[in-house]
Amino acid sequence: MNVRKCRRLVVVLGDQLDEFSSALDDFDPARDMVWMAEVKEESTHVWSSKVRTVLFLSAMRHFRDVLRAKDGWSVDYVALDSPQNTHSLGTELARVLERCRPAEVVMTPPGDWRVEQALRQVVDAAGSTLALRDDTHFYCTKDRFAAHAKGRKQLRLEFFYREMRREFGILVDGEGNPEGGQWNFDTSNRGTFNRHGPGQVPPPMRFEPDKITLEVMALAEHEFADHPGDLAHFDWPVTRAGALKALADFCQHRLQEFGRYQDAMWTGEPWLFHSRLSAVMNLKLLSPREVVAAAIECHRNGTAPLAAVEGFVRQILGWREYVRGIYGQEMPGYLERNAMEARQSLPKFYWDGQCEMNCLRDAIGQTLKHGYAHHIQRLMVTGLYGLLLGVDPRQMHEWYLAVYVDAVEWVELPNTLGMSQYADGGLMASKPYIASGKYIQRMSNACAGCRFDPGQATGDDACPFTTLYWHYLDRHQAVLKSNHRMGMQLKNLSRLSASRRTEIGEQAQRIFDGNGQPPRGDQGEMQLL
Repeated sequence: MNVRKCRRLVVVLGDQLDEFSSALDDFDPARDMVWMAEVKEESTHVWSSKVRTVLFLSAMRHFRDVLRAKDGWSVDYVALDSPQNTHSLGTELARVLERCRPAEVVMTPPGDWRVEQALRQVVDAAGSTLALRDDTHFYCTKDRFAAHAKGRKQLRLEFFYREMRREFGILVDGEGNPEGGQWNFDTSNRGTFNRHGPGQVPPPMRFEPDKITLEVMALAEHEFADHPGDLAHFDWPVTRAGALKALADFCQHRLQEFGRYQDAMWTGEPWLFHSRLSAVMNLKLLSPREVVAAAIECHRNGTAPLAAVEGFVRQILGWREYVRGIYGQEMPGYLERNAMEARQSLPKFYWDGQCEMNCLRDAIGQTLKHGYAHHIQRLMVTGLYGLLLGVDPRQMHEWYLAVYVDAVEWVELPNTLGMSQYADGGLMASKPYIASGKYIQRMSNACAGCRFDPGQATGDDACPFTTLYWHYLDRHQAVLKSNHRMGMQLKNLSRLSASRRTEIGEQAQRIFDGNGQPPRGDQGEMQLL
């Protein structure tokens, strides 16, 4: 394909679908061109689920058409099934640079350090200039986060979050004090359901696949047939118009109870009161400012309580910005961290959900079906089991990056490696988030009907979470004893006799030997309900 010469080539990646992106500032249709590319590399460098791949590719194609509809705009778009496609972002960029010879390549920083380095090398080799413009999608720039972190012995979300609240005047009074007299409402946001469950929860708005999405689904089934994931239930929004409808739907139907039940789980209920907005936010189809503003308006007009709104705002203004700051500061070395020297292989059942533990089977099953699990399922079910089992944190990271539709490395890696797996040794979180099966029993109904007893650490009915919890404390106590937040848990460990610790260690070893599958005992073949 012949492409005209251009002044600037504006690179738009799959997670940068924002008409108001800084990369598109001062775009001149007469002299500039947008470049986008679909390549297999981005679905194969980790074994990406078909659900995640379809979301990205469909959203990209819809955004391409939005740009092409602008008067005079030129968009060079490389489709996945193009005969000339080399399926490498770097090689495809080199091809277009050779054809159009721009004086400058412009883009906002990629959300993946690997991608940024690859594209930098190509631009340099072509003798062009790369202009990286600040990503105005976020509240906090990288320089602003660096200023926050400078001189601090420890980074903690709470201090950063308070700074952001004051700086942007969000849920504070005229003197910078928090509305409601407290900075967070955690104690009000730990509700669980009674034995009757959550009742009738209004499900998130569904978005039936249109022609473009159906074409992408067929392409993904053909090109990535052996990848995990089930496209039969695909209903994610893939346009800005859809994203805005999803935001309005959440604010109207589920925000009111989000705070109270944000940590609760219930089998067979993947959405509960969660927003399902992280994917469209990470694609840049929604800005965090408009999401925060919509939630605050619900507080102002009395349709959602302050505790719910503050809890939701903290996820966006606090946590989302915080993990991006850490990623920007710590890469590329962050990817290699393994403070607890975890070496186990990721269990095979993470890819198919075939395990006896109800909680894991439910969380993994819905992940493969929808490309989604809410934050407690990720932290305290799939993540917790990997942490207790001692799975290599890089393998855990690659699984999370592969299976979740909202996974872009800048947000996924710190959440997985730092928060979930404690592989950074406490840079991000003040302690390992470990618990026995009793936590899952308290926060969900998963233990009802499960053959494992969360109160037992040994024996045929022992819950693997509980076995591995005690063994984790035992094998890491030399490291953990210096962490004051682990004092009570280590004190409880000290009450176990040496013989009891040996029994637990032997039970744990059988789980290790089974690559995370619990010993069968007298149960015979694994029973999957």
